[in-house]
Amino acid sequence: MIDPDVLRSATAWPFEEARKLVARLERTGKTEVVFETGYGPSGLPHIGTFGEVARTTMVRNAFRALTNDSVPTRLVAFSDDMDGLRKVPENLPNQELLRGALGLPLTRVPDPFGTHESFGHHNNARLRAFLDAFGFEYEFLSSTQCYASGRFDDTLRLVLERYDAVMEIMLPTLGEERRATYSPFLPIHPVTGIVMQVPMEERHPQKGTLVWRDPETGERYETPVTGGHAKLQWKPDWAMRWVALGVDYEMAGKDLIDSVKVSGAIARALGAEPPEGFNYELFLDQNGQKISKSKGNGLTIDEWLAYGTPESLALYMYNRPREAKRLFFDVIPKHVDEYLSFLERYQRQDDKNRLGNPVWHIHSGAPPKPETVQSEGENAAAAQITFGMLLNLVAVANAEEPGLLWAFIRRYAPGASPQTHPRLDVLVERAVRYYRDFVRPQKTYRAPTPEERAALEELDRALAPHAGSTDAAALQDVVYEVGRTHFPDTSGKSKSPDGRPGVSQTWFATLYQVLLGEERGPRFGSFVALYGVDETRALIEKALSGALAREHEAFLASR
Repeated sequence: MIDPDVLRSATAWPFEEARKLVARLERTGKTEVVFETGYGPSGLPHIGTFGEVARTTMVRNAFRALTNDSVPTRLVAFSDDMDGLRKVPENLPNQELLRGALGLPLTRVPDPFGTHESFGHHNNARLRAFLDAFGFEYEFLSSTQCYASGRFDDTLRLVLERYDAVMEIMLPTLGEERRATYSPFLPIHPVTGIVMQVPMEERHPQKGTLVWRDPETGERYETPVTGGHAKLQWKPDWAMRWVALGVDYEMAGKDLIDSVKVSGAIARALGAEPPEGFNYELFLDQNGQKISKSKGNGLTIDEWLAYGTPESLALYMYNRPREAKRLFFDVIPKHVDEYLSFLERYQRQDDKNRLGNPVWHIHSGAPPKPETVQSEGENAAAAQITFGMLLNLVAVANAEEPGLLWAFIRRYAPGASPQTHPRLDVLVERAVRYYRDFVRPQKTYRAPTPEERAALEELDRALAPHAGSTDAAALQDVVYEVGRTHFPDTSGKSKSPDGRPGVSQTWFATLYQVLLGEERGPRFGSFVALYGVDETRALIEKALSGALAREHEAFLASR
């Protein structure tokens, strides 16, 4: 049980958001909090969609902690699947089929994949499958179902009654041409099924209907605003949803700041208080462009999980939500290992620091214990094997199969196996795949300078007496002593406990660039313990002979 004073002083951003909701309840007297996230299924779900659910869940968990779980909460994942298909996403099959469905509600557009009732149903299923796999607690709502079932009817009648007030808010936000024909209501054509964007000729609030004319045939129709016969333009729709569902919290991207203000004004015109929330920054692709469902740039959920873990993806979402961040494959290893580091650190922290640790928010206040392996020998120790370590092990072992990697791990920690360490097994599989697809093609081995060659030759000799050792600390001492001899830190910034100079970073750069073909690498003593002393000596020999560079050049030439 965390001390209430510690909870109240927690500074992590989900707690800052949760305190807004505590104040809101005091102001409104509500006895339940409704969180909402919105999703437009006009393209395949992307990570931004997941991020909104993950971040909202973090705020929800912080609110539960602040209120000792005494206030009921619900998280609604809402799909705008009644929107009309305005353009065909470039990354979808059966383009001609989709072009023939332009203007139809997404739940009436044929599924180009042929697996579901409609394109909207297909994308909704894709979203829900991942949210379910990740274990989110949510209530999925479909716009089509809510409109058709009558769930929105009372609020839709209210919008019709206050039509002029809604128009006063909307018209100043529109261009001159659109102002001339704008209506917050979009009737569904009773013949074609298309979502119509047409001006209203008559309004009948008492009857709950609108009169409009088909611009092509000239035929007039009177359409009820209820029962799924019409829907709202998206900004009035957003406000109507907040009112109808009693939404208390919804976050949105920075590009929707003005839309949040407009929808908030409409909600007030309907007699309700807009929800709390904050605007997060956008995700960028490898070229610094905003990711888009229709363009299919950036990463999909499945692509991240092919190389990283769900927890690493959640960490990416937790970190700096108000800063624009690149969302591409090269961010995955860093977040996998940062998650492992935060998880290890959590075990040693007090309550105050635990509330600021991302893993508290990723795991709803109950992070698992780190999955460590136990080495053997006089100085045996339990340690986590990092993703970066595995990537380097894959590289030097030429491991195309996870089983080969496990052979090295079991030699270092005989008690470890895929069965006893399932989370490590996932990392092993992901490391093999990531190395094959991204790391190996980018490696650059260089020849050592004469000074570096002398140091590497001495390291080879110094490691010889340690054959068979898995003592990472002792092996790191060997690496350090050789480095101190050949590459001492003359700046005076680093010193050993006995006062001698430390080691220049040039030595570690030499190890990574010459032996691993990388600019950065793991703690080298730990790498030697895992890879093996004899194997490391053989690696040094191959590097000094030029065989490593030649093998890599041959690989690149064969691609």
